[in-house]
Amino acid sequence: MTELQLGLIGLGATAVVGVFGYNKWQEYRQRKLAQAVLKPHHADILLDQGEKADVPPLPVERSEPEIEFQAPAQMDERVEPVFVDPHPTLPSDDMLAAAPESHDLPEMPVFASAPVSVTELQPELQPISVPHVEPIQLDMADDAPEVPAGPVPAELLDPRLEFIVAMELVEPVSARDIVHSQRSVLLRLSKPVHWVGYNELTREWVRLAPDSELKLRRLRIGLQLVNRQGPLAESDMSTFMTAMQALADELMAVADMPSSRVFDQAAEVDQFCAAVDLEIGLNLVSRGSAFSGTKIRALAEAAGMVLGLGGVFTRYDDSGRVLFSLQNYESTQFSADALRTLTTHGLTFLLDVPRVDHGERTFVQMTEIARRFAETLQGALVDDNRQPLSESQLDHIRREFIGKPQATMAAYGLTAGSPQALRLFS
Repeated sequence: MTELQLGLIGLGATAVVGVFGYNKWQEYRQRKLAQAVLKPHHADILLDQGEKADVPPLPVERSEPEIEFQAPAQMDERVEPVFVDPHPTLPSDDMLAAAPESHDLPEMPVFASAPVSVTELQPELQPISVPHVEPIQLDMADDAPEVPAGPVPAELLDPRLEFIVAMELVEPVSARDIVHSQRSVLLRLSKPVHWVGYNELTREWVRLAPDSELKLRRLRIGLQLVNRQGPLAESDMSTFMTAMQALADELMAVADMPSSRVFDQAAEVDQFCAAVDLEIGLNLVSRGSAFSGTKIRALAEAAGMVLGLGGVFTRYDDSGRVLFSLQNYESTQFSADALRTLTTHGLTFLLDVPRVDHGERTFVQMTEIARRFAETLQGALVDDNRQPLSESQLDHIRREFIGKPQATMAAYGLTAGSPQALRLFS
């Protein structure tokens, strides 16, 4: 190999080394320029600690972006933001002014050639963070919002028939505790007391059962003014008001007692009751031999009647309301054991006019069943004077003693067989 060839080889190697060194120097120069532009003025505590410890900093959950850049050798890859520091430090105006023009910098993503606003990037970079919230168990009776309760339905309490005390409680109390609070005092009254409360779950007024655990804030207590024993007495009224005031003190509630002419009102209602409170009876008497208890039971059960604890057979409608009843004309009451050997010379069918809906229709049903008994037992239908009842007499009873009284009740706004009528004629 000649000296010329060796010289050319040396020059070529020198040129290659020079080009490689020049490229490394340009790479180093551009990296330093980029770091000078984007390096924060003040130290980042979290990042500095990680650098001093020579270990990567612990990941911190943040919702704000920090923009990191790769060296020029990797600029062909897309640079993605990472979420580390909630308050990233951006380049100051002085640093931007001192930085070289954008054409001196290597090709970089668009957002790196100008000051970056965190608020501008946030709508796109802000991650959706859903904090964990423990489920809240709500007690409807304790935490339910106040809603208008509305008036108490007349089926539960009727201002014409009851003296009603209203109570609004600060804290909910169970129905059982309320009803039993003054029980010993109220049992001395000769008139029924009706308890009604507002169910905040169903948003309706309900009658309170003595064993109910329903929590209540709204309470209505009604003292019945009249029943079949007569009108309200002053002693009962005084006892009731004393008990209500004691109950209000115990419940830390205010008792709202209406100022009304209670005793005059009770007298008026009692007078109305006397005009319509009728009980129609059809007597079936034997013409010779006494009626057998076993036959009576067979006929009654065939007619859909049930023997109850009161010693009478009763016919009910589909809703469980009493239509009419059958009892012994003599003093001995019916019972399952007694009917096996019992004999009697008479039976009585009874219809309670104010407590039966559609009384005329019910009376016709009762009459037909009574005739069936008479044919089977060889008896006769008679009135209270033991005089035979004709078809015209039965029709007169139906119109005058059932139809007219029930029409009077309807005109008063108190339908026969309604819940109010059942309370009043008790």
